Amino acid sequence: MFHYVYQLTSLNSPDRHYTGLTRDLERRLRQHNQGEVQATAGQRPWRIEIAVAFRDASKAAAFEQYLKSHSGRAFSKRHF
Repeated sequence: MFHYVYQLTSLNSPDRHYTGLTRDLERRLRQHNQGEVQATAGQRPWRIEIAVAFRDASKAAAFEQYLKSHSGRAFSKRHF
């Protein structure tokens, strides 16, 4: 089973992004788009911009934390 680090882009506000971690990418996107995630409910609908699969949960969590850091956000802007 994979652990996914994903980055969403709001279709209504393309400059708005959300980074998260899940084991079920399709279900999680549905939750974001149905307003079930408080942090993203106001910027719906969302699309997946990137998703990176990891077998190791700790590596996935570390990558998610990196992408949420200042340098990780800069990396995302340059590459995604």
